[in-house]
Order: sequence, then C-alpha cells, then structure tokens
Amino acid sequence: MIQQIKKALQQPNYDFLKTNEHLKNKIMFITLGGSYAYGTNVENSDIDIRGCALNSKSDLIGMSQFEQVIDTSTDTVIYAFNKLIPLLLNCNPNCIELLGCKKDHYIYVSPEGKQLLQNYKLFLSQKAVHSFGGYADAQLRRLQNALARDTYPQYEKEKHILNSVKSAMYSFEQRYQHFENGSINLYIDTSQKENLDSEIYMDIALNHYPLRDYKGLWAEMHNIVKDYAKLNGRNHKKDNEHLNKHAMHLIRLYLMCIDILEKQEINTYREKEHDLLMNIRNGKYQNEYGTFQNEFFEMVDEYQHNMEQAMKHTALPKTPNYKKVEEFVMYINEKVITGECG
Repeated sequence: MIQQIKKALQQPNYDFLKTNEHLKNKIMFITLGGSYAYGTNVENSDIDIRGCALNSKSDLIGMSQFEQVIDTSTDTVIYAFNKLIPLLLNCNPNCIELLGCKKDHYIYVSPEGKQLLQNYKLFLSQKAVHSFGGYADAQLRRLQNALARDTYPQYEKEKHILNSVKSAMYSFEQRYQHFENGSINLYIDTSQKENLDSEIYMDIALNHYPLRDYKGLWAEMHNIVKDYAKLNGRNHKKDNEHLNKHAMHLIRLYLMCIDILEKQEINTYREKEHDLLMNIRNGKYQNEYGTFQNEFFEMVDEYQHNMEQAMKHTALPKTPNYKKVEEFVMYINEKVITGECG
C-alpha cells in the first residue's frame, strides 16, 4: 500500500510539493496522516498527507510570512517549521502524532527533518494530558450531544449544551483577555418560549472588556449551540458512521496519551489495538437505534482512569525544556540563514 501511495504522489495533482515556493527543496519530512497513519483505514479512506517545511531566509530575517500550505483537493497540510514548533510544545495531538508515525510511512525525510524526528522527546511533557484529554473530551461531547438530540428529554439536551459551552470556556483564557470568575454565568431555568420547557440563560458583567475578544468568545459559544442543532432530521446511516469514527478516535486519543505518559513514546500507528479500534469504527458497540452500549462508556471510563493514573506516575516534566527547544530551533534556522540548507 505504501508503494501505491508513493506512486500517487508522483501524479500531477501533487506537483505543488515540487513547485510551491514554500516547499520545493525546503521540505523536512512528508508522512501519512489520518486513518492510514493510525492503521484504521478502510476501503474508501482518503489519503491524508502531512509534513513540515523549513522557513525561508526571508521568513526569518525579512518581511515574508509562511505558516502552512494547505491543498484541500489532496488533503495535504505542510506546516512551516516555526509554526509547528509551538504546536508541538503544547503537545497538540494532530501535530505531535507526526513525530511518531511508522518508519515506512515517512515518504521523504531530509537531514534536518531526521533531526526533528529524533528529538521528539524535547516536546513531551505533562501538557499531553490537557491537550489529548481536551480532544478526547470534545469527541465524547460530540457523541453525547448527538445521542441526546435523539433520545433525551429537552431539559437533558439543555444540560448537554451547557456542559459543552462550559468545557469550551476553560480554554478562553488562552485566546481572549481574562475575565473574572463569575463574570459570565450560565445556568438553566424555566423557559418563556412555548416550544421549550427550559433553556440556558446567562448573566454577564464585563467592564472595559475588548469588543473583539467578546465577539470571539461569543462566536465560540454560538457555534456550539448551532452545531448541536445540525443533526435534527439527520441521515442516521451516514451520521452513525461519523459517530462510530468519533468513538474510535476517543479511545485512540487515550491510548496515545497513555503511551506518552508511561513510555515517553509517540505511537501513532496503533497496531496492538487495531482490532479494538476497528470494532468500534464498524459499530460493534452501537445499539440498533444509534445509542452506544454501556460497555463502550465503561471502556471510556477505564481509559480515562488509566490516563489519570499515568499522569500521577509519569516521569515527564510539567512543561517542556523551552531553552533546549529554543537552541534546537536556532540551530535549524541558523542553517537556513547561512545557506547550509533550504
């Protein structure tokens, strides 16, 4: 299969890898992403290509800016080196997994790319719990919310929306100006609308707060409410496929995080758990009417518990060694500036 994928990359629709001014001879590595990278691909799975490219001299000491190249027609994302590093430092699951793919899944690796892959431990820290746990929590909320749309009383549906919004608010401080705890208070109360028994209300007391930041956090809360309503009148067969995929990724995220905490390893390809993950994806734990069996949620609780225990006993530092990472970044970028690479 990997030979077929390498052959596919020689087709004209991938010529941008050779012609794009930000890529060409600047690519550090190219690897598989998505289901092929995890080993959970099926017959109709798309080929996702991921990678990293050096910043150019003009990016580093000039006026140019380059963060990533995205080609939607081929499901390709190539990050700029300086864009990828902060994401790796935060143990972003979609990025840290690029450093732990199967060896034969790396389609191309430059000498500098090899150094980045070899130094993967620089980016591992206890931040993995929050990043992977946050992604896993988002997957779980998608499952719970989708099921609640179909089977729960209206009050329970409101509770799920409220919990989703509150979970999102934990990360607001990373992107918006801080506001005092309690300044935005969300709660459920009796609705005055004829078609609702209850609904979410909010009390807001913000002083001297930036309008643009408020617009951003309001948009995020609005999108959660809007997304929640999308599956009304949904195509159950098609959506059940998506729900099973969410369920599979939920478990996969826990598995990867536990490996990082216990072994200080990034194992993107889940060979040992292949059958378990594929059983979830193929609907083994889904009931006839689309809900999930208790066995699945017991499994979720077990892996969440295992992750929390791994956190307590991990040898990883709370945060990465930023000084060492900075030295590595300076070393790579200095080679670009002096013309040794890129």
